Amino acid sequence: MIFKLHVRGAMLVAAAITGLVALAVPARADQCDDIAKQLAGGIDGLKVNFKAANIIYLTHPAAKELSLGCSAQGQTYSNELYAKGDRKPTPKFFDLVASAAAITFTLPKDDTTTGATRCLKRMGLLRGDKVTMRYKRLNMECTRTKTDAAITITRPKDE
Repeated sequence: MIFKLHVRGAMLVAAAITGLVALAVPARADQCDDIAKQLAGGIDGLKVNFKAANIIYLTHPAAKELSLGCSAQGQTYSNELYAKGDRKPTPKFFDLVASAAAITFTLPKDDTTTGATRCLKRMGLLRGDKVTMRYKRLNMECTRTKTDAAITITRPKDE
């Protein structure tokens, strides 16, 4: 009888310790999900649609397409922001891209506004429909078609 009490007590203590350890270790969400929640909370009208593989699709009235990509093994970038709008981007589109880039890459909004505006406005007769540039340790690639203009902003993993 005494032996059973000790075993039962030891099992109870072990279960209590296991429960405390489980509570002490915080559940870590994916970094990409955290950034998507920050974007949804920080930008009016932005909604998180769904996640497929390492890409979270977002919606906003100022953009035709909007997505946040997070790095997987073997990729050279840490995060990627992709936005597509009209061929002649509106000020609302510039503001959306700048705000999203500022939150995603933790930079001042003024810097991301300058970089995105420069990239999107450089496309034209002299430079063509694809412009690649680097601004404030961000790689920006702007492309346009007959109906759309798109910008992809990434930061290399080593920076």
